[in-house]
Parts: sequence; C-alpha cells; structure tokens
Amino acid sequence: MTRYLLRRLPSAVLVLFLASILIFLVLRLVPGDAATTLAGPDASQASIDAIRAQLGLDKSIPSQYLTWLGGILTFDLGRSFVIGGNISDLVLDGLTNTLVLTSAALILAVVVSLVLSVAAVAWPRRWLTAVVNGANTLAVALPPFVTGVLLVLVFAVLIPVLPAGGVPPAGFLARPDITVQYLLLPAVCLALPVSAALTRFLTESLRTELEQPYVTTARAVGVRRWNLVSRSALRNALPTMITALGLQTGQLLGGSILVEAIFAWPGIGRLIEQGISRRDYPVVQVLLLLSVSIFVVIQLLTDVAHAYLDPRIRIGGKS
Repeated sequence: MTRYLLRRLPSAVLVLFLASILIFLVLRLVPGDAATTLAGPDASQASIDAIRAQLGLDKSIPSQYLTWLGGILTFDLGRSFVIGGNISDLVLDGLTNTLVLTSAALILAVVVSLVLSVAAVAWPRRWLTAVVNGANTLAVALPPFVTGVLLVLVFAVLIPVLPAGGVPPAGFLARPDITVQYLLLPAVCLALPVSAALTRFLTESLRTELEQPYVTTARAVGVRRWNLVSRSALRNALPTMITALGLQTGQLLGGSILVEAIFAWPGIGRLIEQGISRRDYPVVQVLLLLSVSIFVVIQLLTDVAHAYLDPRIRIGGKS
C-alpha cells in the first residue's frame, strides 16, 4: 500500500500546482480592481496607486504569483484586503464550521444510503422499490435552495421546532443537544442529493453481486437472502460505494456554498462569497486552492481505500 500511495502522490502534487496557476490567473482576469474597491469611489489616483504598491499589485504577474506561492508553502497566508484580519484566522474559523457541517451531512448520507440499499435488495418488495426510487428521484430533482427553503418554512416557521439558521452560540461542544438542533436542517439539505446518488450506486452494485456464482451456490445450500446481502454482497460492493463517495464529496463541498448562504452558516462557502463580491483576491485565492486541495486529498484517500479493499487495482499487483 505504501508503494501504491507514493506512486499516486506526484500526480496529486502536479494537479495542485496547475490549479494554483489557474486560480491565480483567472482571478486576475475578473473585471474590477481590488485597490480601487479598497480605496473607495472618491479616492484619487495617487491614493489608489499607493494602495496598489502597498498590496504588491504593481508588480508583474509572475512576481505576484511567486510571492503568493512562497507564502502558501511557508504557511504565511497574509492579510485580507477588504474583509480584514489574518487570512489564516478567517480560513480556520470558516473551515471548522464547514467541516462540521459536511461531516454531519456525509455521515447522514452514508447511513441513509446503506439502510435504503440493503433494505431494497434484501427484501425485494415492489412497494419498497417504488418508495426508494421515488425518494431518490425527488432528492435529485429538487435543488438545494428549494429543499433548504422548504425545510426552513416547515420546521422553523410553520412548526417552530428547529432554528432557521446560524451556529450554536456557545460552540459545538458546549451543548451537544443544541448543536444537533442547529445542524439538522442544513445537514439534511446538504445530504439529500448525495444520499440519493449513493443509494443508486450501492443498490445496483448489490444486485450485481447477487447474480454472481458464489451467491447461486449459497442459495442452493439454503443461506438466507439477508445473510447473503449483509455478510457477503455488501462487503464486495463497498469498493464501488467508496468510489462513488469520493466523487460525491466534491458535490458536498460545492453544495455547502449554497447551503451555508441559506442557513446563515459562517463557513468556507460564505467566506468565498464575501471575498468574490468584495474582490478580496488573497482570500479567494487561498479558499479556492484549499477547496481543490481537499478534493485532491479525498480522491487520493478514496483510491487508497479502494486499493485496500480490492488488491487487483494496485499498480503491478504490489503493496
């Protein structure tokens, strides 16, 4: 496994390097100027030029990129142009909130998909299959902003049992019961489409496993369908689910931006929106590169987990 991981690392590093160049250049093509925004509409050209020099925007593009990349490698993220404060502090606070939300949504999606998939395959009833397929279609068809608004209207307005948004005032660890109340609506909203996709992948994978010769032999000797699904087919179907889970994690990260806006959740998505709207280049650059880095790391871990569960995909068949 160590050799397999080492062979995967160079491509991951190359992707991050190319992503850093692309992010840096694309932001420089966005209309508007951070110095002008920071100086204000009534500022003189001399004031704008002074701010540009202070921020290093008067240097050449390659020089700006190398300075920024050097700061990233030395963990010196600099300061925010417009939002204010150290970027490292802003990112740490936002990342903590986003990780809490996405982790809760991911756990919820995995649990729901496992229950629905195993139930639909272990007990093949027509009504149960129809219910699972209908729920999956509805979860995929409804965009997060519709689902989020409906959840707020029902459970925070019509039946006020849950908060409409925000984070726990005393922190996530002070009162776990309060934390669950704040997490429930945004986590459900974020988990629904991911859960639907995972359920489809796992259900089809389980059905494929039940058509294998070893299942036919086990049925012939009287092994129950539930035991076949839960003990044999599920284990063999896990690599497919892990691959799908890695792909859906990207959707979680992308969907968190919209969900955080709906539920006033102060995470990375909300910070990206603020940075883009205010043309705060250093903040946006770091957050976009952080998002790419998280996605690359997740894909790398997914490949390693897949290789662990299915040794056939290891390069050269060596660990």
